[in-house]
Amino acid sequence: MNLEELKRRREENFLRHKKKKREYYLKSKNKNSSSTKYKNLKSIDYSEELNDENFLKNMKLIAKKQKGHIDDRKKQIVEKIKAYRKQKREYYQENKEERLNYDKEYRERKKEQLREYRREYYRKNKEKILAKQKEKTKKNKE
Repeated sequence: MNLEELKRRREENFLRHKKKKREYYLKSKNKNSSSTKYKNLKSIDYSEELNDENFLKNMKLIAKKQKGHIDDRKKQIVEKIKAYRKQKREYYQENKEERLNYDKEYRERKKEQLREYRREYYRKNKEKILAKQKEKTKKNKE
């Protein structure tokens, strides 16, 4: 076989493969386009949907559907809220000691920081504070 023959066969095989691939693509495309999720969709004419008369009517219809949906689920929503509150209350009761200990430790840490802050503040403003205290003691004596 010469080089020209090989090139010709390669080209034929490539075209055959391309044709098969195209047929498979078209076949799967037709199969997907007839799927059930797109059958119930309708095309929307926005000029008709959004004119003043239909727009208000559609908005009222949507609001009515949403209200109906909420009313249908109201019992379930209330039950979920009650269950959440109960779960939260139980959690706090179970972890009460841990929470109290944590709060106590936190206050202790903050107490030390506050003491340090007061010491620093007093050291910086010692003269002003002493002057104010002297004035107060003079007023109290009089």
